[in-house]
Amino acid sequence: MADATKPAATKTALPNEVFNVEVTNHELLKLAYDSYLANSRLASATTLQRGEVRGGGKKPWKQKGTGRARFGSSRNPIWRGGGIVFGPRGNENYTKKLTTTSKRVAVKQALTLANEAKKVIVKDIKTTGKTVEVVKFLADNKLNRKVLIVVDEKTPELIRATNNIQNALLIRATYLSVYHILNADHIVLSTASIPTIKSWLVKEEA
Repeated sequence: MADATKPAATKTALPNEVFNVEVTNHELLKLAYDSYLANSRLASATTLQRGEVRGGGKKPWKQKGTGRARFGSSRNPIWRGGGIVFGPRGNENYTKKLTTTSKRVAVKQALTLANEAKKVIVKDIKTTGKTVEVVKFLADNKLNRKVLIVVDEKTPELIRATNNIQNALLIRATYLSVYHILNADHIVLSTASIPTIKSWLVKEEA
């Protein structure tokens, strides 16, 4: 008896050029995953250098006669409470670049692995904007962990219905990333998103 919670003929709706490619190793996936995290990193950490730390205007002790090393300021970097040498300044660039072709190949490899693991289903979510409707959809299809919902276009109703669901992430097809795909336990593709994904990932391959 067929499982009523799963859509029929899901595999036939998925193009082999995207969901059935060769994955020889995971090196490119690792590079794409790290690139996403690095590009999302904010250079928000800053430290004060010697000249920026408050205090230290008075010489700690006289230059000679104490037997101790000479010091001109208690804000010397080797003192506790002193300035920081070579610390972050808030203008660091942590981005990692991948070519467009490499990104597309990595996304196709990630989708292939997800499809092989039976994480991908094709189904349209009907909602009037109520969160309870999407919650019921996830429960009916036994999608009780991290769910990535991929659509061709975000509608106000879908955005409103999924915003407050902690384990669901709504994303447009052309904004798919290796990070989102690999971190999802289930991937729900709308019917309209499949040709969009195909045209985006294979448009320059001919």
